[in-house]
This record gives sequence, structure tokens and C-alpha cells, in this order.
Amino acid sequence: MASFRYGKYRLAYTVYGDGPRTTVLLPGLLFSQRMHIPLARELAERGNRVVTLDLLGHGRSSRPRDMRQYSMEQFAQQTVALLDHLDLAEAVVGGTSLGANVTLNVATAAPDRLRGMIVEMPVLDNALLGCAIAFTPLMVSLTFGEPVMKLLQTGARAIPGDRLPFWVDVVLDWARQDPGPSAAVIQGLFFGRVAPPQPERETIAAPGLVIGHPRDPVHPFSDADALARELPNGRLVDASSFFEMRFAPDRLTDEISAFIDECWKPRKAPAKRRRAAARSA
Repeated sequence: MASFRYGKYRLAYTVYGDGPRTTVLLPGLLFSQRMHIPLARELAERGNRVVTLDLLGHGRSSRPRDMRQYSMEQFAQQTVALLDHLDLAEAVVGGTSLGANVTLNVATAAPDRLRGMIVEMPVLDNALLGCAIAFTPLMVSLTFGEPVMKLLQTGARAIPGDRLPFWVDVVLDWARQDPGPSAAVIQGLFFGRVAPPQPERETIAAPGLVIGHPRDPVHPFSDADALARELPNGRLVDASSFFEMRFAPDRLTDEISAFIDECWKPRKAPAKRRRAAARSA
């Protein structure tokens, strides 16, 4: 696992594979980049260079307790900073839940750096009630129940990860983190913009593969469906559930791999440029 300096903090990342085509994968809220290891390895085996990133407050990256350091816009800036650090003019950027929304913010903040977007489980207009129900108690527990949560952290850290199934260990990674910075992350997101508003989303030109799941109140399928229709170059993939990508990923991995291949095909020159080239010939 490598890292680079972002202001006074450090951000951790991991590179899988090599080659000129890079895809950046961003994790869900309070999860580490480890959640994307299976997908990253599979895409690397198919000829892609894949980079997974721990955003500030996540995984092995710095975890300040200052809520002012956390917002979707700042997470988007950190993603662009990773591209700068790796000297990448463009990349396909994608993520799950929080990572999906960060990807949309990258698309509006730095559209020239995006070759394409992979947006799994976006959190948009229809998720407000579900998020309030799910994350308000979590924020309260992490903030005011910190002593109890520290006991949970200690217990989670005592469990050897190499003896657990992969996804159980990934979930325990979430519990192994210091609850104070985790509370700051959620507090910062509560007071910021969750995603670009609809008028901005409708101007995103980058190709977008949107993956939605049924029966998920925090990530309602209606948000994924609406986003795919809003994006000028969006396409919707209907996953059977949240668990398909985690436990039976072949179909979705094929969809993602084919989408990445499409994103890296040579772009057609604008019509005016083609006519000028034809006249000069």
C-alpha cells in the first residue's frame, strides 16, 4: 500500500496491474479500499491498471477529528489529487455509495479528467428519509457513545483477520477504526452537499455506468434509475441485490469490464475538425 501527501495529511492507495488505462475505485462510507480488492484484481487480470483509494478519514489514510475536513467536494478534490500524484491526465473513476457520489462530484468539478464513471448505489433525492433513519443513530452512537464504541473497536481489533471470511473481515475493518474520526466524517457530510443537483447531473458528458439495487432504502433503485436517465451518456444495470457484486460478481464484473473497454476507445473528432482535416487532405 502506497501513500501521498495531501496538504498536511496522507492518503493511502494501492495499485493493481499496469498499462495505460487506469480505473480508480472509491469505497463506501467508513469502509476501507479493501472492499474493492476482488473487483480491482479481476479488472487488472483483464488488462487494466486499477487504483483503490482510502479517502480522508477512511482506512489507512489520515483520520482527523475535525468535521470541517470532510465533504463530498473535498473527497472529489482528493480523487483529482490522486490523478495528479500518479501523473494521469484521465481515468475512469467509480465507487460504491459514498464513492459513487464522490465520482459525480469529480464529474462536475473536473470533467476533463474523467474518461468514464462507474456509479454503484448512488445516494440522491429519494434517499433522504432512508439516510436520516440509518445514519442519524450511527452519528449519535459514534459521538456520544464513544467510550462504548471504543470497546467495540478493541474487540474487533482482537479478532485475527486471516481467520475470517474476506467480507466479514472487511466489515470488521469498519468497526476497528477509532470512533471519533468516524463521527467527524458523518457530521461533515451531514452539513454539506451530498451530490450535484439534477441540473448539474444533466450536464455531465462522461459516459456513466449506473448500477442499482432493489429493496435498499438508503440506496433506492429509483435514484439509480433517475440518474441513468439524467446523464446524457448514462446506462443502467439492474443488480439483483447488494450481495450480487460481493458474492456472485461475474455478471456485473463483465459489465464493468466491457464499459471500461468502451470508455478507452479512441474518441471521434468533432464534426468541424473532421471536415477541416478532410479539406486539408
